[in-house]
Amino acid sequence: QVQLVESGGGLVQAGGSLRLSCVASGSIFSINAAGWYRQAPGKQRELVAAITSSGRTNYADSVKGRVTISRGNAKNTVYLQMNSLKPEDTGVYYCNADVVLVANPTPFDCWGQGTQVTVSS
Repeated sequence: QVQLVESGGGLVQAGGSLRLSCVASGSIFSINAAGWYRQAPGKQRELVAAITSSGRTNYADSVKGRVTISRGNAKNTVYLQMNSLKPEDTGVYYCNADVVLVANPTPFDCWGQGTQVTVSS
């Protein structure tokens, strides 16, 4: 069984920083493309940042210059470094990834359970 587990969320003051981690557990060979999404109360889930298997990144306009998505040295980890946080960054942050299993080279879409980020003004 494969799981994506996010961590690193919490309560932070405006202007602060958080680093979110997403770790794929199970018989993982690698994570291909991956992304971080967030959902604020009463709003739709939106893409915050994405990274392709080749390392190309893409960011929502609202976070450009403040957020960096990256891969860990291990093939099963993706990070989201968030700086200069604003109250409007508050929400549940979800990791999404195309995961390749050791036993199956066809990637499949996987979501984590989410981690809460709250930015106080």
